[in-house]
Amino acid sequence: MANLDPETVADVIDWNTFGQILEMDDDEDDREFSRSIVWNFFEQAENTFTQMDTALTNGDLDQLSSLGHFLKGSSAALGLTKVKNSCEKIQHLGAKKDETGTTELNDPEFCLKEIQTILESVRQEYAESESFLRKYYDSEESGSN
Repeated sequence: MANLDPETVADVIDWNTFGQILEMDDDEDDREFSRSIVWNFFEQAENTFTQMDTALTNGDLDQLSSLGHFLKGSSAALGLTKVKNSCEKIQHLGAKKDETGTTELNDPEFCLKEIQTILESVRQEYAESESFLRKYYDSEESGSN
């Protein structure tokens, strides 16, 4: 983790989870396997955000719940805890439940407004995570030369 502040790391990523992905790399010098997983996640996340925007415009809570669930799983697999937690809230609100998933909500407009707010936050959390991961791989490359 060359030149990356440990406190920043802990705030952005669960290193134990991400470390399991790194352990699958055949060659620590190029990190080809884990890099492909991370770059694939970036592409999936961007596509999912686009689909979420469409579903939000269309007021499609079921689709928002499904997309939140999908992105929650992908981000959890990489250890992106903040993104995972926000996506879980979107999943619950899309299912017309409160953010914790424990209380039924009967106001679809309220759910859509809450999702819109959370979606803005999750985009920022994702951008922070993406920036961290890109810096991580850049530092790994420059550290191996």
